[in-house]
Order: sequence, then C-alpha cells, then structure tokens
Amino acid sequence: MAYKAPVADYDFLWRHVLDAERQLLDMTGGALGVDDAAAVFAAAADFAVSELHPLNASGDREGSVLRDGRVVTPTGFDEAFRGYARGGWMGVEIPTELGGEGMPHLLTAPMGELWSAANSAFGLCTGLTVGAIHAIGAVGSPEQKQTFLSPMVEGRWTGTMNLTEPQAGTDLAAIRTTATPNEDGSWRVRGQKIFITWGDHELSENIVHLVLARTPGAPDGLAGLSLFIVPKFRLDANGAVGERNDITTVALEHKLGIHASPTCVLEYENATGYLLGDLHRGLTSMFVMMNVSRMGIGVQGLGIADRAHQQARDYAQQRLQGTPVGRDRGTPIAGHPDVARLLTSSASLISAARGVLVQVALWQDLAEQGDETARAAADFFSPIVKGWFTEESVRITSDAVQVHGGAGFIEETGVAQHYRDARITPIYEGTTAIQANDLVGRKVIRDSGAVASTLLDAIDKDIVDLRAVDHEVVDRTVERLERAVALVRQATATLVSRSEERPRDVQAASVNYLTMWGLLAGGWMLARSVTAALRVDDVDTRRRTVEADFYGAHHLSRIASLHEALIAGEIA
Repeated sequence: MAYKAPVADYDFLWRHVLDAERQLLDMTGGALGVDDAAAVFAAAADFAVSELHPLNASGDREGSVLRDGRVVTPTGFDEAFRGYARGGWMGVEIPTELGGEGMPHLLTAPMGELWSAANSAFGLCTGLTVGAIHAIGAVGSPEQKQTFLSPMVEGRWTGTMNLTEPQAGTDLAAIRTTATPNEDGSWRVRGQKIFITWGDHELSENIVHLVLARTPGAPDGLAGLSLFIVPKFRLDANGAVGERNDITTVALEHKLGIHASPTCVLEYENATGYLLGDLHRGLTSMFVMMNVSRMGIGVQGLGIADRAHQQARDYAQQRLQGTPVGRDRGTPIAGHPDVARLLTSSASLISAARGVLVQVALWQDLAEQGDETARAAADFFSPIVKGWFTEESVRITSDAVQVHGGAGFIEETGVAQHYRDARITPIYEGTTAIQANDLVGRKVIRDSGAVASTLLDAIDKDIVDLRAVDHEVVDRTVERLERAVALVRQATATLVSRSEERPRDVQAASVNYLTMWGLLAGGWMLARSVTAALRVDDVDTRRRTVEADFYGAHHLSRIASLHEALIAGEIA
C-alpha cells in the first residue's frame, strides 16, 4: 500500500499553529518563508515516496549480508543513496559554515519523519552521518574539518558512532578499546565494538567512524575516554581515499527488525585514527553526535508509526468482516467501534507528536539565535521527544498489527515489519529510562523545577486564550488540559522534594514523569491545532476536532493514573 507523506499537516502547523512565516524569514535573513519551506518539503516527500519507500519491504526481506568479508546491502540501496546525495539532502540541515544549506530545524526535523516513514533502515545511515558531521564541526581541528566535512556533507562519505562493546553498553566507563599515540601524531586503535549501525557497507567511498577509546595513563571511568576519527580507508597526503584501514567486520547482528541496516561487530587492530577534540574529553565530544541522534531517533519512531497507521487505516477501510453495530451490511471493519478506536487513537497521537516536534524545532532555531529561554525549553524536551515518541511508536505499530487481525501477524501483509522496526527505537541512543533519568535528574531536580514551571506557565497562558473560543470540543479540551497541568505541577514538586532522601523513588517514577510530559505537550499542541483550524476554516477541521477530543478523553486522561503511580514510588 502506498505511503502518503504528511505535506499538508506540516504546512498547516507552520502557517496556522506556529505562524512561522516571520520566524523563518528572520532566521534565514529573508531567504526562506513558509512557501519556500513547503516547496522544499514537498520535494523531499517526492523523493521519499518514489525512491525510498519502494525499497522498504524488499530491503527488509533481502536484508544486508556479510559475504566474503564484504557487506552487501539490499538491491536498490546503492542507487537510492546516490540519488539522495545528488539531491543534496545530506547537507540540508548542516550549517552553512560547515558546507551545508543551513536550513532551519522547523523544516529539517519534519523531513526526518519522511525518511524514516519511507525507509527507516536507509534513514539510519544518513542520520548518523549528519550527527558525525555536527561532532566534527563542533570539536574538530581546522585540518580535520577541511579533510572530512566536504565529502560527508556531499554524501560521498558516511559516518558512524562507535560506543558499545560486549562488556560496555550503558556503562561506558567499562570501555576497553585503546588508542596509543604514533610518532606522526596519529593513533593506533585496538578493540572491538558491537551494535555499530551501518558500520560497514559499500554505498559510500569511505566510512568515518567516531570511536570512543582509552589512552595510556588515562583516568579510570568516563573521565579517561577520548574520541577518535578512524576512517574505513586511510587517507593519503592529499586527503584522498587510500588503502584499507585495519578494521575488520567480524559479523552482522541478526536482528528483530531494520534488516536492511547492517549492524556490525567491528574489530580494530592497530587501525589508524586521529584524536577528535581534547584528550580525555571524548564523551563530551561524542554527546554532540548523541544529542543529534536521539532527536533523530524520536522522529524515526514518529515516521514508522505513521507508516504503520496509514497501512492499518487503508486496510480497515477495505476489509469486510462482520457487520459493524449500527452500520449497513457491507461496511468495512473501520466501522467497528473498537477498530475505529484504535485508528483514532493512533491518528491523534501522531498529530500530537507532530505538533510537539515543530514546537521543539522552533525552540531549537530560536536557541541558535541566542534565545536562552528557548534553549532551556529545547533541552528540556529533547529526552521527551526521544522517549515519548518512541514508546508511542511501539504502541501505534502494535495497534496497526491488531487492526489487521491474524493477517497482521503474517509477514506477507507487511505491517509486522513496522512493529519490528519500531521496537528498537526506545532502546538505542539511550533507553527510555536513561532519557527519563536525564529529564528528572538534569532538567528538573538540578534547577528545582524552574524550567518545568516556566513551560507549565506557558501552557496555562494558552489555556486562558483558549477559553475565548466558543466550541464544545475546545471547552472540554481546556478542562482536561487544566487538570493535566495541575497534575504535572504536583508531580514535579513531588520529585524535587524526594530527590535527596528518596532517590530510588525518583528514578522509579522517572519514566512515568516523562510520559506525563509527552502526553501533556501533545494535548497542548492539539488544542492549539483545533482552535487554529476553527479560526481559518481548515479543510481538515472535523478530523482535527475529533482527534483533539479523542486525545483528551483517552490520552490526557492517562496522566492521572501515571501521577498516582508516581506518588506511590518504588514498590518492591
């Protein structure tokens, strides 16, 4: 079944919910308005639908394989990657000073949904490359930037993140990979890295691995880690690709999903590397890439969820099975009340997440213009985007299987792939618990809830404005939002008060707290969306009204039970 890109939805959010024309023009020096952003987004959507989506199911079936020491990717991926590079899509979000187009996050964050919905395995390769470009751009030497950035921005070289080892997953302090200095200023890197996404392939001329390793005499723990650029192929004096570096692809992981993405076990044997950033500051340098990636993974979850929802909706509108109560004979299963519930639930969550995404993207753009309030808001929401989006993606893709009934459990229908692909998203780039502990520990307790309070005040301010709208759904939504804001305020105060004497209770409640924030922010954005639709008489006003009403009843209401569990603390 065909994938339909959400071009109209993002156009609506830019024009009528965020009123982003002025912001876009200000951020781009008058070069990009909403019409321009919509045109670029539509072109990206065309590429995603026509070039990437046709390879999604076939890539899953064929998978990447290791054959005679070479990683062979599925049929068509090499041509698609060349098309992606030719189109300049790799550099769209890269700052101009690093050789990219410098497009604002308001445009590029939604584009991430397109790549992931069309082909999430493909999108992982390009997304990691973008993260590596940002890391090199942030901490690399002038020579490193000159050597590595242009080929990566142009899509001739790709990038990876090398953290995990057999004994060092979340606990990066346990990393054993070593880097020993050479007389010429380079380093010899030795060790094994696992779970390396797109760690080897032949789509690009070279692969730029960013590798965390420990140097001789380094302090124990995280403070002793340094970051190294270790290319698949060594470079000659002119920076051109030379002989193969001493990096062996030992195996490809056999995974639940994302089969087209080669997840590699890499063995480094005296591989030539180059220190990136300061010695013993490797984790700080790597966090540049990790922060880009965790936002990207949140958006990946959203993209997969929408593709699964579209497939379930289309199936339900055609499949005949029984006569839905109160409907005529021959009505498809979309008319059954519970199937309608599942579909409306998914649709409302996806619309809510899109609203949150563009709001966070706007904060990111304003932060880059020097707005510290926006910076604090964007930082606060980064773990929420990663954690909440991906957890709801698993829920939505599971519901899509359910809508298909027994056929959903059969691979031939294709919907099972979305569930399998989505299941990794709450795990990698930091599990939901890690995101939640970051939110609570670094973003709430550290400032005694000050940023959280500011954000809640902003929602309260919008609630005052919403009260002026004379519409029954808006009235119900306002009441539900008010209750939700009050509960999140109480939860914030509870966690802050327990932080010193009951730290296990705080961590036991952190995922619930993150989920409360995701649900609240989604309800906030849907309330703004439905009032905007009523104001401009949008063609999708009825859909937006139904989604806001359903979301308030079925999803904002979850905040109350999450709050009760948060108050209970750890029960063991």
